[in-house]
Amino acid sequence: MKILDRYILTSFVKTFFSVFAILYFIFVLQGIWMFIGDLAGKDLDFFFIAKFMFFYSPKMIPMVLPLSVLLASIMTFGDFSENYEFAAMKSAGISLQRAMRTLIFFILILSAVSFWFTNNIAPKAEYNFVNTRREIMHTKPAMAITAGQFNDMGGFTIKFDKKHGEKGELLDNVIMHLIDQQNSQNRTVIKAERGRIETNENSNLLKLHLYNGNYYEDIKQRNFRQRERKPFAKAHFTHYILSIDLSEFDNSNDELQKISNTANMMNINQLNYTLDSLNTNFNNEITIQKETHDSNNTVLLSEYKQNNAVLKEVSLDSIFALKKRSEKISILSNASAVAENIKFTIQNNENALIEKNKNINRHWVAFYEKFVIAFSCLLMFFVGAPLGAIIRKGGLGLPMVLAVLIFISYHFINTFGKKLAQENGITAFLGAWLSTLILLPLAFTFTYKATRDRGINSMNNILHPIANYLKKKFKKNQNNNKNV
Repeated sequence: MKILDRYILTSFVKTFFSVFAILYFIFVLQGIWMFIGDLAGKDLDFFFIAKFMFFYSPKMIPMVLPLSVLLASIMTFGDFSENYEFAAMKSAGISLQRAMRTLIFFILILSAVSFWFTNNIAPKAEYNFVNTRREIMHTKPAMAITAGQFNDMGGFTIKFDKKHGEKGELLDNVIMHLIDQQNSQNRTVIKAERGRIETNENSNLLKLHLYNGNYYEDIKQRNFRQRERKPFAKAHFTHYILSIDLSEFDNSNDELQKISNTANMMNINQLNYTLDSLNTNFNNEITIQKETHDSNNTVLLSEYKQNNAVLKEVSLDSIFALKKRSEKISILSNASAVAENIKFTIQNNENALIEKNKNINRHWVAFYEKFVIAFSCLLMFFVGAPLGAIIRKGGLGLPMVLAVLIFISYHFINTFGKKLAQENGITAFLGAWLSTLILLPLAFTFTYKATRDRGINSMNNILHPIANYLKKKFKKNQNNNKNV
């Protein structure tokens, strides 16, 4: 390796790993803030929190890696241009393509590592992350509730003085308020001296054992005078068992459903196998529905043939006019019921096919996304490197602004395309590759202009009017403030 290649590679690698470490730390902190409700006040030990974040952090790499490549490329080549190092290279007959050659090999290796990571490590980390969250609810359910305050559990609220035991499953001085789901009123109160939480990893139900307590329930009366007496029922118990759905323990259950997409927990081989099974099932469902429809018509025709019936076109109005009024009402009622039943069946079959098709699209998007993430590193390099040579600015000022704007646009388009593909709006291939297809012409344009020194003037023509406008706006505001 020549000295110049070593210098360019060293400069880029130092900047890349520095930027990657900073951005990775920021994104992980953002993840901690997102799941602070799952971690704070749950009496979780440091090892459990560290394991939680360890399994969460790999899913940040597909976002951090392209942004790090983009920002490092702009900063590195911006520094070269700002310090006239590119001018020295060009005077020595070294073009931009020659300067980028070593880094292209490095980015290709980085893309291959990124593909291996998203195909092998990220799915396992996603699986362990979801199971770790569910472990809080299943094996350590008491960690989901806090002592000394009312905890909202969906259908009721619970408060207790303290919890103890190996898993915090033993509760003291339990007070529960059961909420009526129809009118959202609290009419039932349960008080107990002690409580014990019992769970089973293979079951979605949690059993709450209450000991030595009382059950109070307000009785709703229709008569106003009786309501004025405020009647209630009271019952004493020595042992009361309450079954609770574990999903109510998770206040972010909708969010958990979003991140627990099984397609994200599979590698390419598993996705291929699953897609083959899903497509076979989808085609079989269409065939079954078609055969059911055809068989119904065949049965009707065979019944007519067995009865030697002759099919003729007859006006229904003429037959209907011969019936009595009561018979007409019965016929119309039966016809309406049959039509509603047929409509309901067809709608359910159609919705089932739509959901199966969406599930197939989600798996296809997850399949293509593994290639998109790897290719995005190469794409961001060919956007950032020539852009840095064009703007001639290094550091964290303008490069950071441009990198964030480009990456936000890329991420927004990528998210929009995947959601649209998952909802069957566009094909899964186009949805997964939409952001790449939109930014690819930008990479060709920047590279073309930077290699021919045409981008510097054109970029100045874009940036200078904006800078002059902002300066005039700022001076105008200052003058207005002085006049006031």
